[in-house]
Parts: sequence; C-alpha cells; structure tokens
Amino acid sequence: MASVSDQVKRVLIYRLGSLGDTVVALPCLHLVARTFPNAERRMLTNIPVNAKAPTLALVLGESGLVHSYMSYPVGARKLGIFHRLSGLIREWNPDVLVYLAEPRGLVASLRDACFFRVSGVKRIIGLPWRRRHRRHRWIAAGGFYEPEAARLAGCVSDLGDARLREPASWDLHLAGAERERAQELLREWTGKNSFVACCVGTKVEVKDWGVDNWRSLLARLGKRYPSLGLVMVGSAEEAAVSSEASAEWRGPVFNLSGVTTPRETAAVLEQAKLFVGHDSGPMHLAAAVGIRCVAVFSARNLPQIWFPQGNNHRVIYHHVPCEGCGLEQCVKFQKRCITSVSVNEMYGAVSAVLNDASAVF
Repeated sequence: MASVSDQVKRVLIYRLGSLGDTVVALPCLHLVARTFPNAERRMLTNIPVNAKAPTLALVLGESGLVHSYMSYPVGARKLGIFHRLSGLIREWNPDVLVYLAEPRGLVASLRDACFFRVSGVKRIIGLPWRRRHRRHRWIAAGGFYEPEAARLAGCVSDLGDARLREPASWDLHLAGAERERAQELLREWTGKNSFVACCVGTKVEVKDWGVDNWRSLLARLGKRYPSLGLVMVGSAEEAAVSSEASAEWRGPVFNLSGVTTPRETAAVLEQAKLFVGHDSGPMHLAAAVGIRCVAVFSARNLPQIWFPQGNNHRVIYHHVPCEGCGLEQCVKFQKRCITSVSVNEMYGAVSAVLNDASAVF
C-alpha cells in the first residue's frame, strides 16, 4: 500500500534569499526530499536578487533537492503581479506547500496563508502559528539565541527530524564536474597544497569590517605563515577589494572572486585549511563543506542566529546595547559593534586555529 507521502506528486517550497539563506535551509530541504522522494519539488523564490548574492538555483544546482524554480516578486506592490503568480501556482497545482520563510509576525503569516489558500494550496506545512517559531528564542541552557537553521527545522517538525547535527544534512551534493573545475583552477597554482580561503566582501554595509583591517590582518598572517597560500573568494564586484586586501600576503595568492560559481567555490573551499572572513554566504558554504571558520560579525543580528554551523569555529562578535538592530547602515553609532573588533583580536583567533595541533604546514 502506498504511503501518504508517496501520493504527493508536487511539492512547492517557499524560501526567499540568497547564498547564506539557502545553506542554512539545507537540513530542511534534505528533510523535504526524504519525506517526498517521488514528488517534483519546485522552489518559489526571488529571481534575481542582489548582484552580489547568487540565486538559490546557483547554490543548489543539480543537487536533486529541488527540481525547478518559480519566481516570487519581492517588493512588488501591484496586485496584478500577485494575481498572475497565484494563477501559476494554481495551474501547477501543488499537493503540499512547505513554508520556509524568514521570521514573520502573525499578521504577515496570516496574509501568506490566505494567498496560498486562494492559489489552491490545500496543505501548508511550516507556517509559524506558534510564537516560538516566529522569532529566535533565547536558549538559556546554552546561553545563546536559536540558530536560523534550528528555527526553520522547528517550523517543519511535522515532517520529522531535520538532523541538524548530521553532516549529511548539510551536503550540497557537489557534482564531479564541479570538483573537477576546482581542481582545474588550482592545478597550476603553487599554493594548492596548503592554503587559507578568505572572503572580505559583504552585500550589507554594516557587516563590513573594512579593507584596511583586512589588508593589515592578511599582511601579518602572511608574514607569520609564509608557506601558506591564500585564495580570495566572492563575487565579481568584490574582485578589486579582494586584491587590495591581499596585496601584502607573502605567499602565493589566487583571487577567484567572480571566477567560480557558488558550487565551484564550495568545491574550492573544501580543500582549504581554514576560512577567514565576514558573516557571509561563502562563510556558510565553508562550514557546510566541513571547513573551520574564523569570522568577524557585526551585531546587526542577535548572537548565534547566523553563526556558521558546527562547533569548531571562532566567531568574533562584540556585544553592544543595540545588538539585533537589523540595520543595513549604522549612522548613529558608526557600526561600533564591528569597528571595535581589532586586527589583533582577529589575528589571535586565526593564529590559534592555524597553530592547532591538527594543522600541518
């Protein structure tokens, strides 16, 4: 006898965002694939997004977690646009909608529920009716806020356990061709056998530590570890700042900003000894492929929510009274949360990881 999940033929997954938003949703996407293995899974998402932020399609690639995409008009105000989208959803006729939205208030959740019901969706999983699913809870026992991946997993817990602690739940299912591309790029580079990966770009100004800080940090690290190579990753728009930041590195430098796709970047990162950078999409990619991270964070978000997954990372986060502000630009305090992070502090954190007994150069 066929199970209920076997009878589901079409699953629509609602998730907006870009690289980091996609990576933290990976355990839930794996859970959906396990629950509905025979269904066609389509993602309703924003296409395109910020020039520095790749679409979910570029992040998930041919992983098999999602089969196709439907465009969601972020920021649209005309009813006609949503009427057309509603018609497309009704035409595709999904059996189930999996709702993986960012934290939203009850009114916004009700509005979304009405839209999808009007669009013919009869079963919706993941709508945050409970208050604890509409925000990141303070975990008193651990002394931190609930990570976004955990909040999402709680929203869709009716489907089962998202297995957040299992490496397989973060698997991007990189293809052989993507790993071959990474090998091809690194083959002739003299630093390929031992290198640090770094991303100094960010699409949110308040999260930017500053190119002068990065240049100073990388100059000191390059002097202390002259045999190490340095790979810079990021978008094409970040190529110039990556070159400037790495100008005084003593060892071999390879600037791959804008050269690789997100998935090819992941294939490069999994060969690195360490990732150093901002709170960014590449940081989440590095953590997903099992690479230790040293990351500098602004206090734009509450602590732990967007930290890299895993327990072996070093995160530099300065607590300030205004943490969790959500601002993209900080005029009043001149983003003191991140500008107060010194080069010495970052240097100490990176050196501690590189000097770990397991690190061999």
